[in-house]
Amino acid sequence: MSGPVSLEKTAEEEAPRAVGGGRVPRFRSARRLPAALVAAVTLTVAGLFLYDVAAVRAGRPAMAWRRHLAHELATRHLGDGLVVAGAVVAVLAGCWLLVLALTPGLRGVLPMRRAEGAGDDGVHAGLERGAAALVLRDRVMEVPGVQAVRVDVGRRVVRARARSHFRDLDEVRTDVNTVLAEGVRELGLAREPSLSVHVRRPAKR
Repeated sequence: MSGPVSLEKTAEEEAPRAVGGGRVPRFRSARRLPAALVAAVTLTVAGLFLYDVAAVRAGRPAMAWRRHLAHELATRHLGDGLVVAGAVVAVLAGCWLLVLALTPGLRGVLPMRRAEGAGDDGVHAGLERGAAALVLRDRVMEVPGVQAVRVDVGRRVVRARARSHFRDLDEVRTDVNTVLAEGVRELGLAREPSLSVHVRRPAKR
């Protein structure tokens, strides 16, 4: 058989399965940089307004920038270009902050299952997707007939694209699929991803 051979599992089989005791949550990013930026901007603007209001209460004139801002807000219409642009920027910034607040982040870290009988002691182990891909790639390279392979580990699917320079492609594909399935189980992930295996011959020169 000389053409490329692929193996795709059905939609039911592609659904990730929970392994071990209970549901293991994903890792959440601390979002330190966005939080620091929002805090710095908020504190700066609030500090300027507070200082200017206190100065006015003390009998000093308001700062020029606040008088200019009040004049612009009083004279510009809602359809003005600057007002619309400012509103668009504010909406986009708000949507960005909402996405950061509601999504876990750290997509590169895969949660690992807890040991049987282990309680919720706050310990949460994870495995980087790059490290998992490297381990699985080394396992596939041990399959006879595999000349090269690329393994991409996602949260739901592990995709392997291998080149075989000898042996029947069906046999190589079956061995690669078996090795990957065993390797994924040994990784100890909380949810075992499904497999997508493609095997082909090297391009002729």
